[in-house]
Amino acid sequence: MSSGVLDHGRAIRPPRRFFRWRLRSTPAAYAATVALVATAALIAFIIENLIPAPDVTLLFVLPVVIAATSFGFIPALAAAVLGVLAFDFFFTVPFYSLRIHSAADIWSALLLLVIAAIVSSVAADARRRAVASARDAERANALHDLAHLVVQAAPSDEVARATADTLSKIFRSPAAVLIQRADGLQPAATTSGAGLATADLEAARWAVDSQLPSHADNYPFESSTFDFWPIRRQGSPDLVLGVARGDGEEAPEAPATYVELAGAYLAASLTAPAHPR
Repeated sequence: MSSGVLDHGRAIRPPRRFFRWRLRSTPAAYAATVALVATAALIAFIIENLIPAPDVTLLFVLPVVIAATSFGFIPALAAAVLGVLAFDFFFTVPFYSLRIHSAADIWSALLLLVIAAIVSSVAADARRRAVASARDAERANALHDLAHLVVQAAPSDEVARATADTLSKIFRSPAAVLIQRADGLQPAATTSGAGLATADLEAARWAVDSQLPSHADNYPFESSTFDFWPIRRQGSPDLVLGVARGDGEEAPEAPATYVELAGAYLAASLTAPAHPR
């Protein structure tokens, strides 16, 4: 079992960039990949029978590029393997067999596989970077909207709800905001699906008492499903911001940074003098 206390600067889980985009593959993505390869095979068959094309192997690189940019590396690699098999089965002697008699055809198949694998890796990496950039922009916009509410001196209840919504957008997971009041730590705002069980509330109280983050599934709160971060600012009541533990694929690599920014905005709202909007 891992330790129940993690440093503020550490991510909820170690970064796993490869799995982050690999797990986006779905049955629909693989079905579309098969359809792309089948379409390439049909086009290659038509071209070979209509015009004297010397080699149709490069046509099977196109499904790899499309799959890589649309679905990620694993579907693209599947497209590369399926493309080689389709080329072998339909376009090498003996036809409609996976056996290859010609050394030239063996070389073509191997070259196709190597080119497709390289292309799929490069294209999938470009896609991953584009997805990451879009997610970073989405997170920045969420924090900007929250800051705008604080600047407008919106009511603290509204800012608390916006803080929970902001965390939910950043982590793509249910979120909760708890505020220390005279009668104890109480939920101030939650997003859809953020039901706080007894174990979650106990973990949140421990976080505010110890001023250390508490993480789900860790001792002594193995039953808690939330990660909690305490926020303490001068003049503001103690805050605890919680995010439901998901599969870790949507969480930012430095979650504490986003949580502390959102908490700072909420604390500023709670300490700022209210005025009519």
